[in-house]
Amino acid sequence: MSIYYEHKTHVNSNVEDTFAWHERKGSFRRLMPPWEVAEEVRADDTLEDGAERIFRFPMGPVKMKWVAKHSKYNPPHSFEDDMLKGPFKSWHHKHQFTQNEDGTSVVLDKVNYRLPMGFLGKLVAGRMVRKRIERMFFARQIRLERDLKRHEQFAHLPRKKILVAGSSGLIGRQLVAFLDTGGHDVWRLVRRDVKKGEKELKWIPDKEEINTEDIEGFDVIIHLGGAGIGDKRWSKKRMKLIEDSRVNSTNLLVKTIRGLNNKPELFMVASAMGWYGERGDEVLTENSEPGEGFLPRICENWEQAANAVKSDGIRTINLRTGIVLDATGGALGKMLLPAKLGGGGPIGRGKQWYSWISMDDQIYSMYHLMMKQECEGVYNISAPKPVRQKRFAKVLGKVLRRPAFIPTPPFAIWFLFGKMGVALTTESTKIIPERLTESGYEFEHSDLEPALRDSLGLWS
Repeated sequence: MSIYYEHKTHVNSNVEDTFAWHERKGSFRRLMPPWEVAEEVRADDTLEDGAERIFRFPMGPVKMKWVAKHSKYNPPHSFEDDMLKGPFKSWHHKHQFTQNEDGTSVVLDKVNYRLPMGFLGKLVAGRMVRKRIERMFFARQIRLERDLKRHEQFAHLPRKKILVAGSSGLIGRQLVAFLDTGGHDVWRLVRRDVKKGEKELKWIPDKEEINTEDIEGFDVIIHLGGAGIGDKRWSKKRMKLIEDSRVNSTNLLVKTIRGLNNKPELFMVASAMGWYGERGDEVLTENSEPGEGFLPRICENWEQAANAVKSDGIRTINLRTGIVLDATGGALGKMLLPAKLGGGGPIGRGKQWYSWISMDDQIYSMYHLMMKQECEGVYNISAPKPVRQKRFAKVLGKVLRRPAFIPTPPFAIWFLFGKMGVALTTESTKIIPERLTESGYEFEHSDLEPALRDSLGLWS
């Protein structure tokens, strides 16, 4: 028995721009619900008849492959796709685009699907599947509305040719997808062999290998690379890798950029709120002094390496990023399992400050700084309302509908994760995005609860 589902999204863009957004490769990543760990296996660079997209996604404890084939390509009015392989017995999705008299448009998603095992499948899993579909399409609506709005702000400016290092990371994946859907020419600087037909360039920063000719002609170079700070215990070897992977790779890019005939107009480099270190209740702006210890030293050296291109007249931006809220990884990803089990209470006394930012605000603020020519220097990339860790745990528990009062002693963190865990969970850093706010950036999420609800798809 076929089940019908329909979802309508109103956007403030005309139908041509809205359809074009869907045609770009990055739309798949941006439309994927932010709590889904999806892996794209292969995708044709078109929505035309016969084009296919293959991806894997978690379905309970296993990964499920989904193969979709496009049909009835009719720009800018509609396109359709059918599931050839996946969790449903059948799935047909029609994307319909219409324009209103005021120049805005409507995206109407029409889905017909059938569950395995017929009536029994509907009886056992019908309601659960329906709720998952509803959550998915509401998340798609939010992302589409926001992305089109943000692109519209700078639609009058020329599109950029952009090179991104660290594009496979948590932030990099979303940034590349967002920039692509805005019509920019986005290339990835990768350490592995490049994939045929992809916009990729290879470098081996450990061996200081990069082809200077490949780097000629980019308007913007963004460096987000580096070994994960919270991935493993901080042994001496790991700590050296964390520092070298950031500072040495930045030095290599700086050396390469300074030798170019056609230099970029902007060099944007990741940093972190770790620049400030443990600061208690001190309010920290971009003008505050650096902290002391391992992370502040790395961040200071990292920023100094990047700033060497300033003497060549290149606009340079250092991003001191806070805790990025993403359900698929990073700090929030690590918090979710214990929080869902009721063990997500305060760490120690819970008085340490957490400076957080939603993934959308992370991406949109970077785009804002990139497109505004007057923006340069250091920027704190965090929401304007940091919270104490105890408050963070309480709000996360509320969103998950789980208790959040059982404390975790710092020695337990040390036992499980070593020095790394203690530094990342108990140090207090209260940063304020003073310069970002002064630049005119408007946040999607100033308050923690709405940000967590969007990240987890738990709006009620």
